[in-house]
This record gives sequence, C-alpha cells and structure tokens, in this order.
Amino acid sequence: MRRYVFPLILGLVGVAILLSLGFWQLRRLEWKESLLGEITAKIGADPLPLSAPGASEELKYTPVSVAGSTTGQEILVLTGMQGSGAGYEVIAAFETAEGRRILIDRGFVPEDARRTPRPAVMLTITGNLHWPHETDKYTPPPDLAAGVWFARDVPAIAAQLGTEPLLVVAASTTGDAQGITPVPIGIEGIRNEHLNYAITWFLLAAAWSGMTAFLLWRIRQKQF
Repeated sequence: MRRYVFPLILGLVGVAILLSLGFWQLRRLEWKESLLGEITAKIGADPLPLSAPGASEELKYTPVSVAGSTTGQEILVLTGMQGSGAGYEVIAAFETAEGRRILIDRGFVPEDARRTPRPAVMLTITGNLHWPHETDKYTPPPDLAAGVWFARDVPAIAAQLGTEPLLVVAASTTGDAQGITPVPIGIEGIRNEHLNYAITWFLLAAAWSGMTAFLLWRIRQKQF
C-alpha cells in the first residue's frame, strides 16, 4: 500500500494545481470580458469637447469631436488593412479652432498613395483619444528622411511634428478626406486569450490525471 502513497499524492497535488490555474484563468476571462464591455461602451459614447492640455492616459478611448485644420505636416506609419493590403496610417498635425496643435490619426491610405499630396484642409473630426503602446526593443527607428515610422509612438511623433502629445483616432471625418479611410478604434486588437489558457490548464490536468492512473496501474501490475 505504501508504494501507492507518493505517486497518488503527487498526482492529486499536480491535478489540484493545474485545475486551480484553469479556474483562475476563467476568472481572468470574466474580468477581461467585463473590461472589454466597458471599453466598448466608452468608445461608443457621445463625443465630448477636447480635454484640457496635459491630458493623461486615464482618458484613453474617450470620444471627442474637434474642428480645425490639418497643417500639411504628417508622418506615415507602416501598416496594412484587410482587403487592401499594405499601406500607411496617416498621422497629421492638426490645429484646432482654439489654436491648439494636436495629432490626428486620419486613417489608412494604400501603399501607392504614399506620395500623394495632402495639403492643409479644414476638417471636423469625431474620434477617440488614444495612447497606443506599439513600440518595443525590436521596433525599428523611424525613417525620418522618408517620413515613415513603424509604430504610433505618440510622444516621439508629437516632438517631430511640434504638437501636444495627444492623439485623436478619427472615426469619421467631415470635409475633404483626401482619399484617407478612417480606421476607428475597436477592441479587436486587445488580446483576450484567457479561455485558451484555461483550456490548456484543464487539458494538462487531464493528462496529469491519466499519467497518475497509468503509474498506479503499473505499480499494481508489478505486485503480481
């Protein structure tokens, strides 16, 4: 009987740990789905006037409406769009009717529109405040000569274009869109892998249980 004790304890402890990790991921899934629901509601709320200078990331996803003019200064962020292929996200310097200079993510242009002139134009933008975190140690530095960047690095782009470090991602534009397709903020890019993680832990628990049962069977067979 003592030959069964250690494998049985090891099996039970292992299964308990793996099951606890699976249930923890289910709780994380519930939290993440609630958070995504809150973000979705925030994105779709009625637009507000632009916040005061010095706005922080606590206002991320806040819907706003701004009127003013692009300045003709812009940078292009390399990206792609399903159904359109490779292209660029157009980040433009924008001067509001109140005289503030901010950044507007106007949306997507295909690769062949890279050098299309986009002079200053009067626009009314409805969109959302955003502080994307898209840079890491593997992100290439921008090609300043070509005006091409590889991530939306708001502080760096604001310094380059001489604006506040405040980005509005356009959901809709009134005025000459100049061939730019708005790409509204959504929750599609926010990772939610907790269900997959939970399934993985539960499968590992089942495998551990099976291995334990097999080991106990082998011990029993050796007794005969």
